[in-house]
Amino acid sequence: MAARRISSLLSCSLSYSSLLPKGRFCGVGRVVSGYSTSAGIENPINPSIKVHCTQLLINGNFVDSASGKTFPTYDPRTGDVIAHVAEGDAEDIDRAVCAARKAFDEGPWPKMTAYERSKVLFRFADLLDKHIEELATLETWDNGKPYEQSAKIELPMISRIIRYYAGWADKIHGLTIPADGPHLVQTIHEPIGVAGQIIPWNFPLLMFAWKVGPALACGCTIVLKSAEQTPLSALYAAKLLHEAGLPPGVLNVVSGFGPTAGAALASHMDVDKLAFTGSSETGKIVLELASKSNLKPVILELGGKSPFIVCKDADVDKAVELAHFALFFNQGQCCSAGSRTYVHEDVHDEFIEKAKARALKRSVGDPFKAGVEQGPQIDSEQFEKILRYIRSGIESGATLITGGDRLGSKGFYIQPTVFTNVKEDMLIAQDEIFGPVQSILKFRDMDEVIRRANSTRYGLAAGVFTNDLDNANTLSRALKVGTVWINCYDVFDAAIPFGGYKMSGQGREKGVHCLSNYLQVKAIVAPLKNPAWI
Repeated sequence: MAARRISSLLSCSLSYSSLLPKGRFCGVGRVVSGYSTSAGIENPINPSIKVHCTQLLINGNFVDSASGKTFPTYDPRTGDVIAHVAEGDAEDIDRAVCAARKAFDEGPWPKMTAYERSKVLFRFADLLDKHIEELATLETWDNGKPYEQSAKIELPMISRIIRYYAGWADKIHGLTIPADGPHLVQTIHEPIGVAGQIIPWNFPLLMFAWKVGPALACGCTIVLKSAEQTPLSALYAAKLLHEAGLPPGVLNVVSGFGPTAGAALASHMDVDKLAFTGSSETGKIVLELASKSNLKPVILELGGKSPFIVCKDADVDKAVELAHFALFFNQGQCCSAGSRTYVHEDVHDEFIEKAKARALKRSVGDPFKAGVEQGPQIDSEQFEKILRYIRSGIESGATLITGGDRLGSKGFYIQPTVFTNVKEDMLIAQDEIFGPVQSILKFRDMDEVIRRANSTRYGLAAGVFTNDLDNANTLSRALKVGTVWINCYDVFDAAIPFGGYKMSGQGREKGVHCLSNYLQVKAIVAPLKNPAWI
């Protein structure tokens, strides 16, 4: 299962029902269908695990914050408190950076052979597979995503990412370069040092793996700040990594808030590299703090407003299903969500009717129940933000054909929402809503849709649905985005680089390209005395 590619799970030929478990999962109840309170919204399942890791992880030990303060993390199904977690601030970030610096300068991790580092990462991947139930439960409980998604899609992807970078650890090498004179010239790739990493709340464990895997493979040490909305799974995963043999101080995890812990990490003078995933607005702040401190290099994976283009030759039924998945996956809380659905005028009316029917069939409810496709939004702030965008869409003249309101009286559930007659100047077509709101726009020809699809400040991803190879080639080259999915969507193989154009970020994560984020290239030149050849 760990090596199974997400493309096989999320291709247009498979419905979400193919993801249902064959065996039993802890706490997963009966299958439900149709969005309604019958999906267990009012009476949610009580998770069967206990939360043990709530302190900061610094220098290999779980410790309280320097201030002694804690903050609550909430269950988005109910708004109830799950646990109180240590609240790190600038002093805790400094403690963590000091531990990471000492581990890098004096500790065994960078001095280990690359093969020995890879064995630690392989053991960690094995432990992730062994503890899927606990990790998936924490992820769903703290985040609200369906348990089946956590356990059957994301956890296998996470262990695959770790194994991918474990395999790279002993294959990082430089070159011997011929010079114009009698000199021996070689390049070596050195670990960049202490890496600061800030991860988001929508895919906490997956982003943990995307950040930690390549940094450790390169021999770096890390201070990672988790999102304040979802601190639990990163702490548990870090515990497993130490069980796998990671030396103290190599990975430090600080839970806390952006303006305090996040800002302190971004501006810390002893952090050599910064990696951030989050909104474009926050990314600007992170970049400014990094530049005003020690000019540390920054990789940013930011927001998106990705077009999903349905050409006139498309199989409408398959296009509707894939466009539905592209937008509604993970409650719409996905940076690459296909949130602008462009449909050719020849198939537009048929597409609208079928898109409405598919949204009405979407099962929404307690994410611990089997068959649920959509759980609650992350918190009250995001919940209210999405509802404001829905009201904006109505007020600006878009046609609401289904959804548009909260679902149930408890938690942060929103009905799957579909708008038609959407125009580019509407906020729902411009801003990243980060919720279950599909906007459908009609187009006439290729030149028009290319121009309109590119008329955004974002450039993260795009989807193209067509049976015409010429259309696929034209669009894939014309769209100003980092990833184009043709007749598929959200294929996140470990080897595929991911990142955006324009305000969707800078740099790439995943794949071999990501390794360069955590390496310095050094040239070494020495004279050759009486060489037999040059």
